[in-house]
Amino acid sequence: MRKNDKDAGGNRARIWKIASMAFLVAAIVCTVVACAGKAKQEDAEDQYESLAEQTTKVVVEETPEPSAESSEGSEASEEEPEEEVDPLKALEDMGIPVPEKQVDFDNLQETVNKDIYAWIYIPDTAVDYPILQHPTDNTYYLNYNLDGSRGYPGCIYTEDYNAKDFTDPVTVVYGHNMKDGSMFAGLHKYADSEYMESHPYVYIYTPDSLLVYEIFTAHETTDEHILYAHNWFEEKSVLEDYIKDISDARIMGSVLREDVEVDGDDCILTLSTCISTKPNNRFVVQGVLLNASEE
Repeated sequence: MRKNDKDAGGNRARIWKIASMAFLVAAIVCTVVACAGKAKQEDAEDQYESLAEQTTKVVVEETPEPSAESSEGSEASEEEPEEEVDPLKALEDMGIPVPEKQVDFDNLQETVNKDIYAWIYIPDTAVDYPILQHPTDNTYYLNYNLDGSRGYPGCIYTEDYNAKDFTDPVTVVYGHNMKDGSMFAGLHKYADSEYMESHPYVYIYTPDSLLVYEIFTAHETTDEHILYAHNWFEEKSVLEDYIKDISDARIMGSVLREDVEVDGDDCILTLSTCISTKPNNRFVVQGVLLNASEE
C-alpha cells in the first residue's frame, strides 16, 4: 500500500472519530437542554397548582349580634341605612353556583408577579389560573412564565387592547394548548356539546368583582387577531354581526347553545388556544357576562 493511501485512510478515520465525538457531544447537550426545559416546565406547573390550592375560600367569622345598647341607638336614629345587596347571594338567586374560592391579589402581586390582575376558574377542569397583562409587550407571556423564565407553559394572559376590568365588548384571553392537558388544552373538550352543558360557567375574579360568564359557543377560527379584525368592536353593529355569524354556524366546527341569549349590548369573554394539528387555526370558547356586580 502506498504511503499516501495510508495517510488518506488515517485522515478519514480521524475525521470519523471527530465527527462521532461531535455528534455525541451534541446529543448530550440536546438531552441536557431538553431535560432542563422539562424540569423548568414542571416547576412552573407545580407553581400554578400551588397557587390554585391557595385560592380555597377562607371562612370568615360572622359579625356578632349588636348589643342591646347599640340596638337602642339604632332605633333612635331617624333613617335606617340601606341594606347592601350581596352579589354572591344574587348569583345564587340566579341559580348560579358560587365556588368556594378567594383570591388574595395583594399577595399574588407582591410575592409572585405584579402583572397578575385577575383569576380565571372553570369548575371541574384544569382551568384555574392567574391572568396577567404585560405593560409593554403583548406577546411576553406567550413565551415567559410567572417567574420570568423563558419557555413553556407560559401564562394565561390578555393584551393591552383590553381593559383590565372586563368592560370591553369582547375580551380575549390567551393560553397554550399544552400536551399534558394544562393551561388552555382543556378548552378543546368544549367541542362536545354534552361537555359544554355540564361545564357552563367561567368565573373571573378581580380585586373588586366576581364575574360569571355562561358559555354559549366553542369553535375553530383562523389565526386572525379577533379584536383587530373587527375594529375592536367599537360599533355595536359590528358585535351584532359577529354574534350573528356565530349563531348561524358559519364558522368551522361550531358548537352552539341556542338557549343562551347574546346580543350587541353584552360583554363577551373569548378564551383562545392553539390547535396542534392546525397551526394556522385557533380554538375559541366564548361566554356571555351574566353579572357585573361588585363584591
